[in-house]
Amino acid sequence: MSKVAHYLQEHLLGEVTASPEVRRHFANDASIVRLAPAIVVYPRNEGDVRKTTRFSWQLAQRGRTVPITARGGGSDTSGAALGSGIMLAFTAHMNKILTLDPRKEFVVVEPGVTYDKLEQTLYTHGLFLPPYPSSHNYATIGGSLANGAIGEKSVKYGRLLDYVQVLRVVLANGEVIETGPLSKRALNRKMGTSTLEGEIYRSLDAVLEENAEVIANARKHIKAPYNSAGYNVFDVKGKDGFDLTPLLVNSQGTLGIITEATLEVVTHNPITTMALVGLEDLNDLHDVLPDILKLKPSICDMINREAIEQVARINPNQLSSILPARPASIYLLVEFDDQKDAVQKKSLKKLQKIAEKAGGSFESATQPEEQDKFWKIRQSITTILTQPIGQQKAVPVAEDVCVPVNSVVEYLHKATEIYHQHGLPAVAWGQAGMGVVRMQALLDLGQLGDRQKLFKISDSLYDAAIEMGGSLSAAAGDGRVRSPYLSQLYGPEMYSVLLKVKKIFDPYDMLNPGVKTGSKAELKALLRGEYNLAHHHEHLPRS
Repeated sequence: MSKVAHYLQEHLLGEVTASPEVRRHFANDASIVRLAPAIVVYPRNEGDVRKTTRFSWQLAQRGRTVPITARGGGSDTSGAALGSGIMLAFTAHMNKILTLDPRKEFVVVEPGVTYDKLEQTLYTHGLFLPPYPSSHNYATIGGSLANGAIGEKSVKYGRLLDYVQVLRVVLANGEVIETGPLSKRALNRKMGTSTLEGEIYRSLDAVLEENAEVIANARKHIKAPYNSAGYNVFDVKGKDGFDLTPLLVNSQGTLGIITEATLEVVTHNPITTMALVGLEDLNDLHDVLPDILKLKPSICDMINREAIEQVARINPNQLSSILPARPASIYLLVEFDDQKDAVQKKSLKKLQKIAEKAGGSFESATQPEEQDKFWKIRQSITTILTQPIGQQKAVPVAEDVCVPVNSVVEYLHKATEIYHQHGLPAVAWGQAGMGVVRMQALLDLGQLGDRQKLFKISDSLYDAAIEMGGSLSAAAGDGRVRSPYLSQLYGPEMYSVLLKVKKIFDPYDMLNPGVKTGSKAELKALLRGEYNLAHHHEHLPRS
């Protein structure tokens, strides 16, 4: 091992390795880039994280920067779970549920806890954490906080950020802070200290004040209901005071490293009603979606005809017993989870009338085994994600776009046109009720032509989203893949504000450098020629 690895192993409780095999494993996440760490650390506690960051800070002060990247389950599609220096792998040890209070409805967890583990515990108490991502079987809470996660239930329950009460965070110099709303008096006390935390509050407050108009204009420009692009400077100063929580959630480990989170949980109703609505004309979605959302569904997902047809080409029998030979233009998977059964039934009847008025098909399911058939349709996307066609594989290209809900149909038409121009099927799915559109192009990244095609498709899809007031990322963050487009999304003045925020928290650029600040040239240099999701096959990759 290197001298750095030997030093860390001497001072940390957790394991430290520079094994080529381990480094190869952590060189990939679910993104299109590849970058191997020099050292992997399995921290056992917050003290290990503090000592590691403090050590890296001291090296940076002497002119030698050793980057630090925090990693959870490796399901990140933006390349934010990759780094060239020290990798902190939280799933090995820091994966505990520390406190659960069913009466006060909150839970305290370490970052390496998976949603699956947390859900199993919460369900036994009749509780759940609603904004779970599609990868919840293997995604961690820490990674989800870093990306600002949303999920299929967010159409009713909102963002993960909305459930965060307190974060414990290790700053770049090893200091530990707790976030939460600060009154003006408490803020002044923080600003009066000589610590890095004090410097952060002083400098950040000044940047927000000096650039208030730029920030306000940027916020107006993004009309999408969900946006994890850049840093959330919009919600730091509010009616509840000054709070770093919105800024650190979705910062992808570039401002600090989350070591503990206190989260609100809510009552879970396992008895739900579901419906499958098929629309023959995509344009009908524009008319029916607002009416459906008035019913306050807990899920409103979509999958289009080209996705169903692609599944049929790969596995002809997978959906043959569920869907007709010629599927509808688009299917909506709608769920109601109201506590009262009568409310669910009433909503279902209204939904049926909406579907029939549009000339669409309608099926409902109340029993779990019936609902599983509907889920089989939505989850058939896994077949596309995991099954190559020749040398081509579905690769994440502009796969987390969010547009205003009233622009979903317009965006789907534009995206279809872009894909067809490149001779590719326009396979699309996502959360229609939240304006989230997911697409992955069939490409062979080992071929120069397909790598060029990838960027042409990305450029066109992002252009279309930005024109509609959309965001490049609903909840997957910028990472290394989308950060080159941030200046285009926000404009140079707002992008300059984002860079200033990064500098305030991380003056030596040691926390996940290249994430949220990278260029297209850097991204192209890191592209992997052979894309796969091998490290998630035991769970079935989800999107």
